[in-house]
Amino acid sequence: MMQTATSTIYAPPLGMKQAPPDPARASVGHLLSKAYSLPCSTATQGFTQLVPPMKRFQVALDVLLPLLYAPAEPAQRILVSYILYSLYAPHPIAINPFQSALLATFVKEREAAIRVAVDGGVSENEQLVWVLWKILRGDGSDIGPFSPSTLARSPLPPKLRAANLTLEDEAERTRSDLNGATGADAEAQVTPEQDEERQRLSDAMTLLLAARDRVLTLSEQRILLPALPQLTSRPVITPMDLPSLISYNPSIAHPLFAALLSSCAASNRDPTLYLEVLRYLPPILPSFDIMGRLLRDPTTVLDIATGGKTTIADLVRTEVLGWFLHECINWLDRAEEDERAGEVSDDRFAKGVQNLCRFFTSLIKFSIIDPASDADSAEMAHFTLRNARFEEAQLLYRILVTGQF
Repeated sequence: MMQTATSTIYAPPLGMKQAPPDPARASVGHLLSKAYSLPCSTATQGFTQLVPPMKRFQVALDVLLPLLYAPAEPAQRILVSYILYSLYAPHPIAINPFQSALLATFVKEREAAIRVAVDGGVSENEQLVWVLWKILRGDGSDIGPFSPSTLARSPLPPKLRAANLTLEDEAERTRSDLNGATGADAEAQVTPEQDEERQRLSDAMTLLLAARDRVLTLSEQRILLPALPQLTSRPVITPMDLPSLISYNPSIAHPLFAALLSSCAASNRDPTLYLEVLRYLPPILPSFDIMGRLLRDPTTVLDIATGGKTTIADLVRTEVLGWFLHECINWLDRAEEDERAGEVSDDRFAKGVQNLCRFFTSLIKFSIIDPASDADSAEMAHFTLRNARFEEAQLLYRILVTGQF
């Protein structure tokens, strides 16, 4: 039978020498202080490498468990929760010796978060409650790829706030305690449909966080895409997360940006931070793909210049496109200098020139840019002339000069 997560403080008799500090415990303390920016799974691997198998339960009991209960930073408690879960991950959570401690913390922090929400605030432990909910449902493996600091600062959609998170056995206990409640009272509990919807949204949020670090499969994209409006009503990811997401998953970047810009219009938020990301994207194919899609998107959004309504296409055309092209040219100029200095050995400069010229040609073809307008094309004409050794630049320069394809 597994031990349970309880411990007794032992004081040695007077005059007896205390044992020297355990180096494993000291190493674990050092690991915890440095691991908040690492994936949770990596921190667990570090723990298992530092602590011999026969000592892991006791070290977890003495070092980790007090941190779970302590009023510490959410990132620290998230990390501790994951390690306590993952030490016994091959087994069902129900027989994890720390399951009762994780459940007690979940219930306590959820109730505290609900009290804060009733007063109109948001508890700093909302994300901890969600992580514990995932672990106690048996979905703790979903947490592994993300760092505690990322999880602690990622806002939650309303349906995943603490007040809406319940566990299946908890719901069963609640129903058994109704003692003659009416059918209407029973229906007031969480329904299977609501629980399924909550799980769907939680899975989608996990995939959105993962999309910053890897390419999503088609089946994962089908789970994520329908949930984007809910995940962007209170954005789960920050603007700094978007460049890597675009690079890995350009196919979901367009609907994500459309949802983010639409949510700004619905909540009267300023979309400038998201537009700023687009302005500084590098001249690579995923960047041109999302820019092309956004420049043809008719979705209605907030016009930041007038406060009225406009479309995503017009907003990106007026607020992003010129700046984006200018920054692409600057990026390629720097890449050419690095190439001449021998600092890079790849073909990023040549590929970038070719892709930028093809992109600009398509903008003319779709009447997004007027080649006869100096404001639209002067900088690009100068760029293509400087790089006329590339066929794509020659063709584009000829179009800009003659106005004909």
